[in-house]
Amino acid sequence: MRISTYAFIVLVLLMSSCGAYYNQPTGVEKAIIGESTPATSLLKNLPTPKQQVVVGVYKFRDQTGQYKPLENGSSFSTAVTQGATSILIKALEDSKWFIPIERENIGNLLQERNLIRSTRQEYDKPANPNDPQLTPLLYAGVLLEGGIISYDSNIITGGFGARYFGAGSSVKYRQDRITIYLRMVSTANGKILKTVYVSKTILSQAIDASLFRYVDVKRLLEVETGYTTNEPTHMAVTEAIEKAVESMVLEGIQDDILKTDDPKEKVDALLEKYKKENQVADNSQIYGRDLEPKRNRFGLEISGGATLMDGDYLNPLARPFGRGAIKYFVAPALNISASTNVVNLANQNNLDVGYITGDLNVEWLLLPRDTFSPYLYVGGGYGFNKKFENAHAKTQVGAGLEYLFSDRLGIKLFGEYNINFSDNIDYIEAGVRDDFYYKFGLGLTYYFGKKLK
Repeated sequence: MRISTYAFIVLVLLMSSCGAYYNQPTGVEKAIIGESTPATSLLKNLPTPKQQVVVGVYKFRDQTGQYKPLENGSSFSTAVTQGATSILIKALEDSKWFIPIERENIGNLLQERNLIRSTRQEYDKPANPNDPQLTPLLYAGVLLEGGIISYDSNIITGGFGARYFGAGSSVKYRQDRITIYLRMVSTANGKILKTVYVSKTILSQAIDASLFRYVDVKRLLEVETGYTTNEPTHMAVTEAIEKAVESMVLEGIQDDILKTDDPKEKVDALLEKYKKENQVADNSQIYGRDLEPKRNRFGLEISGGATLMDGDYLNPLARPFGRGAIKYFVAPALNISASTNVVNLANQNNLDVGYITGDLNVEWLLLPRDTFSPYLYVGGGYGFNKKFENAHAKTQVGAGLEYLFSDRLGIKLFGEYNINFSDNIDYIEAGVRDDFYYKFGLGLTYYFGKKLK
């Protein structure tokens, strides 16, 4: 029975993991055409150029000087590809905006042309003026310069694991990041026409499960399985370069450096989408954190949950409560909340009463620019029973978590501790300690009004 239980745990862990486990290679695979990246389709859907630009790329180099990291040091293999020039030329071809010309190995090209001339002179005596001449080489209207300027290892690492009586599993991950710069230079005057900057993360992930258990005397059961996935660095470099070429074209159209024949409506739609993408980038930090405030000036909250009495009687019982509140944000991280609460309090066989309270809180959001944020609040209030008797002042402190489904709607989970300045909340005065109660709730908040800045 125990063996079945542990085997079931391992099986569930594998079933819940990624599909890569079920696509393990079992034999030699044939060569395939290289995969596309998410940026390839965007590159191929750019507006149609009015006239293609002849472009030269001498060298798009790896400028990081970094070697591939290992657990026990580093190897002699570079962290990123040394063939970024070829990737860039392919991206320029896919965009249909540029005519790349050979410049990386121009010495080979010139030598071959010299061989053609010398061979013709040697075997064509006397020279025939009607023989076709070598066409002149194209010259570039613009040069593309730049390179891979950064490879940052382990910008995020982490994982999770659990083990119980020899059965367990773990998940580990690591994220790296590459950064490239690409600039367009005019060959007429050397002016830098445009510079773009693109970064791309690279994810590595490992999942494993194991079982190590004595099932009988001198009988040991041991099972291990797992897999590791590493996002190919070459694909990350390719996607970053393709994104840089797309950005170069769109910004060139925007600044009237490049011309297109497509309808103005189509071009404007693409430029507006690109503008929004830039706004998101301008308001983002590393790790993908958005710096734009998420909430509007006002908020309406409806919440409910359970209360738990902490008074002079034993055996408190959970009873429901409801709350309606309005919030006003004085800053992205700070708001003032006024609420009305209907609270029920009970102890087994001794107490079952209801109160209405009016609370005023100051609430502090720890991560106001994140979709998911913890928060703290503190405030005071005044309460009375349903007959407007047994009035009392109180103060409350609480903490919770809020997740925003959209710019308007958020869901929250919270806990609150209410300190009453009265020992008569449970209608009995005993000892020297006032009565308290706890609230645990779930709520929805609708945000409206102007967006905070």
